[in-house]
Amino acid sequence: HVLLAGLIAAGPQQALSQSNVFAPGWTMDAEASTLRFQSVKSETKVESSTFGTYTGTITEDGLATVRILMDSVDTNVDLRNVRMRFLMFETFQYPEAVVTMQLDAAQLDDLATVRRKVMGAPYTIELHGVTSEREAEISVMLLDDDTVAVTSATPISLPTADFNLDGGVAKLEEAAKVEIIPSATVTFDFTFNRAATSDEFMTASYAMADEAGLTNVAMEAEGDFSLEACKGRFEIMSRTDNIYFGRGSAQLEGRSSALLDSIVEIVERCPGLAIRVDGHTDSDGSDATNQSLSEARARSVRAYLVEA
Repeated sequence: HVLLAGLIAAGPQQALSQSNVFAPGWTMDAEASTLRFQSVKSETKVESSTFGTYTGTITEDGLATVRILMDSVDTNVDLRNVRMRFLMFETFQYPEAVVTMQLDAAQLDDLATVRRKVMGAPYTIELHGVTSEREAEISVMLLDDDTVAVTSATPISLPTADFNLDGGVAKLEEAAKVEIIPSATVTFDFTFNRAATSDEFMTASYAMADEAGLTNVAMEAEGDFSLEACKGRFEIMSRTDNIYFGRGSAQLEGRSSALLDSIVEIVERCPGLAIRVDGHTDSDGSDATNQSLSEARARSVRAYLVEA
């Protein structure tokens, strides 16, 4: 669920002898880093999941930023990943989580000598449309002159209610028919490499941003889905509740596009599947009026998908 992050890093012995320990900047080595969150269902069953795509930088003025692409959630089970994306994190509306931290160079002046420091680290996390200021205990270890490891010294607890995720928990419980404890713990072990020059740091930062924007980060097979995978995805999509109409109206609201566009992507990978669209209304008004309205809403959704 989210993600704390490597929020901190320090320079090597050479950099620590300079006036600015963060210059000229640091970038995360994703292949040498790990980020995991643990959840509990059915009271005692602990599941550990991760994310496939996340990036991190520390600028020369000490601003640490870690971005986690939420579509890359990886539970090791295909349809569970889809549930997490569409029911829990609603990645079609909230594609990333961002963790930032302003570092103080004075905190790490002696890192070259002590090699490892454990400290409290205040940070800001943006997740699911919520911005929260929190604090974690982290460990910073100087591995060599150009490499630093930043790890969670203790697990980080993130209650789902703090990020408006309780509704997603309820949808997961209904879909998977299990009870889920509404909180997760996050652990991380991030490795940062010091750039040789400011230009190298900027180039690496831009490259990470471009790669994240172009990569299909969902943890799923390429090409057309199997019939089972298609059916599973549409069963999950039917629980999202993210298609919107005005009261008494069959005109789609603009905020519906995010989910409908995601459905289009699935439709294109399920060429042999027949898809039915059902419309619904509330109980106000006559049965005849509501029947007509529900049919009109279904036609609006169908027309959007056909046009797309």
